[in-house]
Amino acid sequence: MFYRKYGKRIMDFTLSLIAIIFLSPVFLVVAILVRTKLGSPVLFKQKRPGKDEKIFTMMKFRTMTDEKDENGELLPDSVRLTKFGKFLRSTSLDELPGLFSILNGNMSIIGPRPLLVQYLPLYNEEQKKRHSVKPGLSGLAQVNGRNAITWEQKFKYDVQYAENITFLGDWKIILLTLKKVFIREGISSSQSVTMEPFKGTK
Repeated sequence: MFYRKYGKRIMDFTLSLIAIIFLSPVFLVVAILVRTKLGSPVLFKQKRPGKDEKIFTMMKFRTMTDEKDENGELLPDSVRLTKFGKFLRSTSLDELPGLFSILNGNMSIIGPRPLLVQYLPLYNEEQKKRHSVKPGLSGLAQVNGRNAITWEQKFKYDVQYAENITFLGDWKIILLTLKKVFIREGISSSQSVTMEPFKGTK
């Protein structure tokens, strides 16, 4: 109980601050490369629901171009996601700005991933439980398939985590996350370069 209420936040703040300081040269290099290869802005910002569905601004390094068709519509993700963008995603370097969201308390190191605002009305009562905790940079679903599993499987892991938060459990997920990033496993779904949109559970 103490860890869930107080210890988790202490760990989040401490580790994110250390990581930001230690990885500052990496932040700089990635920012320069993104600006050079993909253009401006360097950061991709989007509103996402956090704990209790409170909306916050999530940041990532951008991984796609802004290429459009003759009608001014953005081209499919598979076209706009460059080789460099795929590298950022496969190594999770695009997620580094999320450390600042952890530092300011909008996110946690471990928790359900923050998804799109438009998904909120689509969750069933069980799936809504994923918002009873702060969203995470990584989570139980990410170390059990990431984008290679179905939405329903993801939400099952999210709720399982939300109902069973422990210090040892978080560290197990942290270590498994590092392993997954190293071997670059589960980045894409079986059908596309990014996860298909969630359309509700039938």
